[in-house]
Amino acid sequence: MKLKIPDYFSKIKPYVPGKPVEEVQREYGIDNPIKLASNENPLGPSPMAVGAIRRAIAKLHRYPDAGGYELIQSIAEKNNIAPENIVLGNGSDDIIALLARVLLRPDDEVILPQPSFLFYEISILTSGAIPVWVPLKSFETNLAGMLRKISPKTRMIFINVPHNPTGTIISRHDFEEFIAEIPPQIVIVLDEAYIEFVRESNCANSFEFLRTDKAIVGIRTFSKAFGLAGLRVGYGVMPSALAELLHRVRQPFNVNTLAQVAASAALNDTEFLQKTVDLVHNELEFIYGVLEKLEMPYIRSQANFFMVKVGDGRTADEVFENLLKQGVIVRSLTSYGYSEYIRVNIGKHEENIRFLEAFEQVI
Repeated sequence: MKLKIPDYFSKIKPYVPGKPVEEVQREYGIDNPIKLASNENPLGPSPMAVGAIRRAIAKLHRYPDAGGYELIQSIAEKNNIAPENIVLGNGSDDIIALLARVLLRPDDEVILPQPSFLFYEISILTSGAIPVWVPLKSFETNLAGMLRKISPKTRMIFINVPHNPTGTIISRHDFEEFIAEIPPQIVIVLDEAYIEFVRESNCANSFEFLRTDKAIVGIRTFSKAFGLAGLRVGYGVMPSALAELLHRVRQPFNVNTLAQVAASAALNDTEFLQKTVDLVHNELEFIYGVLEKLEMPYIRSQANFFMVKVGDGRTADEVFENLLKQGVIVRSLTSYGYSEYIRVNIGKHEENIRFLEAFEQVI
């Protein structure tokens, strides 16, 4: 075929998800592998969300509500946000892609931390724009370094709080000082996929900056704390003028019926959310204690995952493969630039014990 494809598409690296449980079962012949690679909720989906799905099944012959009215109202009421500031997405990835589609043109520049979520780069390159990387500093987002990279071509800045894969955050004070230096035409995107797990009260939160004169977008998801990763539903909160532009170009039925009713129910399932957050916090402290006894360096996390160094001549890829042979799926961070670190998301207590036992054998 003789297709005319823009040159910048050749720079796009496909997104590689965490290894599926079924694939490990096939390749290694293991009956009961555990997956601690994709930062999913170990408790499963919100029970209230499951109930809402059951009640909605009879309506699947109808198209979804294109405007997502009920879900948007639920999000608005829960967070004291105006409905016109909210855009629903087929996962938070959809919001990222919509922002790139609306705001970016070839040769525009987007500043982002290195490493960070690969889909930022994919969306930037798909628009023909240029990612401008700013390496982390001591595993934290380097805001001063980002300011130095601003140019007349800068259109957006991506920041994830907590950061993935390090689990570190940005304080409210540091973020306030940062945005004070940002020109008003640059859109600042705070990806807050793991914000529900944050314990530090001084963490930057996009909702607190919606009424400023800065173009700030907060992106959130129901995939993690609410346990709805398989339904793909997220949302963006932003100035109404920008939200209106995203509504013009998004697919009319981008969030399906089951996702809408489940997410709306999950927002009100406070008992399940608290149970999830408590599990993550308690298990993180338990795992930290064991790692300290093993004298294995780790990064304290504000998310539902953590990084641990496997060093002493071992590589992350080697440890990843050896853990797979024991039916434990984690994430090697070699592709993120940390060839001596793996990322592990929190599972149930028995799953975390199994990881620790396997990890101790491997190292």
